[in-house]
Order: sequence, then structure tokens, then C-alpha cells
Amino acid sequence: MLLRLNKIIEAPGSVPFEDTLDLHEMVIGAQRPVSEPVAASGVVRNVGGSQGVLELTGEAHTTLHCVCDRCARPFERPYSVPLHAVLTTEVAKEEDEWTFLLEDDCADLDEIILTSFLFGLDMQLLCREDCAGLCPTCGKNLNDGPCGCVKESDPRLAALAQLLKKEKPD
Repeated sequence: MLLRLNKIIEAPGSVPFEDTLDLHEMVIGAQRPVSEPVAASGVVRNVGGSQGVLELTGEAHTTLHCVCDRCARPFERPYSVPLHAVLTTEVAKEEDEWTFLLEDDCADLDEIILTSFLFGLDMQLLCREDCAGLCPTCGKNLNDGPCGCVKESDPRLAALAQLLKKEKPD
């Protein structure tokens, strides 16, 4: 969605916005976690006076429907990300990922929301922060409790284990 900002580019003021972005086709890893639209709202304010520099602030939110990257259990959780961007009429030499160029006095809200959404996602999609994952030997979900596997010792430490056995009195 293009947001027309010609009223506030050279004069004080603000323009509120609301937008929804459909990302259900977006693949992250091997999954499509965004089956519901991303809803965003906020405001754009003139912070540069007649310089043509605007600041966009707001929030985007949706519900993620994922499979945990550690334990492979399906989960869903609310996800929200703050929106913050600088909108300008001229490209600066030191442009960064949070500076967006206005085209014909309009801001591309979809591009700003998508950038914030992707930068805000964790590298791994986890069912919970302390997810224990799966046992590498038997595959049991360790979130449900410990498995019965006997932990194998590191073969590099076998000589040390032999020394410890010799020192123990029977």
C-alpha cells in the first residue's frame, strides 16, 4: 500500500496509517509460518521541518503457525514487531536498511512492514525459549521428560576414564 504524505513533507504534521500485508506464501526455512495477514498501524510525523525527513513509528502483529526447529512440534504464538523507519525525499550517501526513499511523495508501507517483520524474526522458530529439543539417539521429545538412553562417553576421554577406574578401590 502506498501512503501519500504530500501534506506533511514540508510542513509540521502527522498522518496515521493502517495496513494489512498477506505473507502466507512467504517461506522461512522450510515452512510457511504466516497464514494470517500481518496487521500494521502507526503514524508518520515530520521531524525535519522543510527538509523532507519523516519518521514512521508503529507496530505490526500476526500469529505465527510453525513447527519448532528443535523439537518438531507444531505451535502457534502471537508475534509483534515495532515499526520504525526514516522516510526521505533524497537518497543520503550513508543510507541504511531503515531509511526509505519516498517516491512521488508516497511511502511504500508494504516494503517497510516486510523489512521490519523479517529483521524482527528469530533465526530459529522455537515453541518456547527453553525448548530442549529431541534426543539425538532415540528421538524422544526432551520437553516431555528425559529419555532412557545411556549417554556415551567421548572416545577422546577414554584414556582418562581408564585412569579413574584404576584409582578407585573396589
